[in-house]
Order: sequence, then C-alpha cells, then structure tokens
Amino acid sequence: MASDRIEVFQFSGHNERLDKFLVTCLPEFSRARLQGLITDGFIDVDGCAAKKGGQMLGGAEQVIVRIPPVHSVGLIAENIPLDVIFENDELIVVNKPAGMVVHPAAGHESGTLVNAVLGYEPDIEGIGGEERPGVVHRLDKDTSGLIVVAKNERAHRWLQDQFRLRKVEKTYLALVDGMPPTSVGRVEAPIGRDPNQRKKMAITSFAKGREAISEYKTLESFPPAGSYGRYTLLEFHPHTGRTHQIRLHCAFLGCPIVADGIYGYKKASLALSRHFLHAFRMKIILPGETSLREFEAPLPRDLALILEKLRDQQARA
Repeated sequence: MASDRIEVFQFSGHNERLDKFLVTCLPEFSRARLQGLITDGFIDVDGCAAKKGGQMLGGAEQVIVRIPPVHSVGLIAENIPLDVIFENDELIVVNKPAGMVVHPAAGHESGTLVNAVLGYEPDIEGIGGEERPGVVHRLDKDTSGLIVVAKNERAHRWLQDQFRLRKVEKTYLALVDGMPPTSVGRVEAPIGRDPNQRKKMAITSFAKGREAISEYKTLESFPPAGSYGRYTLLEFHPHTGRTHQIRLHCAFLGCPIVADGIYGYKKASLALSRHFLHAFRMKIILPGETSLREFEAPLPRDLALILEKLRDQQARA
C-alpha cells in the first residue's frame, strides 16, 4: 500500500493566508484541494493541526503537509492507438501527440494518455497509488513528444527518483517569435501560480515561487526579407520540471513560443493550431541499469511543415 507523501515548508514572510502560501509551495494542487486537506486534518502549523485555509501565518512557522495516496478508481481503458518508442517489462516510452491530455481531469474524463495506456497495458492500473497510474511526469495537452510511463511500483519509484534528483536529460524544440537576447543562455526565473488567474502560472519572486532553471541554444534563425530574427528555433534543456516552464521562460526572454495563446501573442503569427513545442529527446537511466539510454521522437508533421516553409522562404529571399 502506498504511503502518504510528506512535504515540509518554512514560512518566512509576514501576514499571509495559509492556503495562499501553500498554493505557491504546491502549485500542482488547487486551493480547493489544499483547503480540503486542511479540513481533513492533513496539514500542521508548528505541530498543531491547521484550523482553516484563512489561518494567518505571521513568520517563521513550519508547515507540514501530509498528502494521502489517491487510489485509481473509475478509470476506463480505451482502445486508442499509441506511438510506442520503446517498451520493456518496466516501462513504456510513448510519443504523445498534441491535443492529448496526459491524465483524466474535469472536462477530460476520456481520451487521455492514461486511458490509452490502460487499454494497452491493463495491469498498470493503480501503479503509483494515484489517479494517473504509472505517470511520473507530464506534458501540456498541446505539447507533443516523449513521455515515460511505469509498468510497476518498482519502476515507478525508480523513475520518480530519476526525475526528482534531476538525472533525466530532456531536450525540447521550440520555435519562438523573435529571438532571445543571446544565442546561448541560461534562465533562472522562479515559477508559481498566477495570483490573478489560478489556471495560469507566472514568473514570480523567489519567495513566492519555486526554483525554475532552463538552458537554451539557438539552432536556426529565420529572417524574412528586411528583417532579422523574426523566428528562431531553440533547443531547450529544463533542469527543473515546473508547470509551463519552457513556455514561461521563452516569454520571459521576450521571445514567446509561436502560437502560444496563453503566454505569447493572442493571434498566432504562423498557421498553427497549437504551440510549437515538442519533447524531442530524453536521456534516462532505466530501472536496473547504470548508463543513460537515449530516446528521440521526430517532429510531428504539422511542426515539420512549418520549418520546411520557413527554410524555403529563407532560401528564396
């Protein structure tokens, strides 16, 4: 049986609501979920059970959060084709298409990667003790590319440790509007929940957000006639795994991802129905092994066509 997840946080600010503080510490949880944990007695402040979400923190309190495992119930196995890049007895490496949500949630109860994996490998249900069996990391709905799914508890714990200890090397390809300030660079900009729109993330202060580090380098630049750096193809290496990290860091650099209607321009500058971000390569040590394995997922056709058109325009300019 899976054990509770324990998180310990130290508050060092002044006069802030407990639930608001916790949202910055645990951005993967909604405020409603955290308030539920408070009501059910799973959160302590300085050794005493928290009374309510509006409880004020004054300074130097230790907050302990106990997150009980949620058992997988009601998940439906669906016969959805999967692009399996690699598979063994421990895990599956899948090339997720754009438009597919990773796990069921409100508004996406079916058609997700989890539903597809359960149809492909029914024994995976319940792995990890969550309502997202086997999943140890995520991709946004409209981000395509590599994602790894554990087949058993041992592999799940192994993979969790690989991601937690930052031993997984991930490479993303992103086409951006404009160009970054330098051709190669490193971004250290913390990320937290947007205080004005809970469903969005935002670059925050170090006190309000969680550490987020990315490195990038320029692969190609596409200047149309009379303009320099109108579009730039970047290779990104995230060292942390914050929600929407690469999208936010691109916007922070002043070159948002093409067709990212949330953190970039409202109207896409190229004919794309989703943002140009693809999880292209992953280097990871598999359970029971000692050296890195490398997996790649080629650019999907919609993104490859955009690059072909840009290259053709550049050649004719």
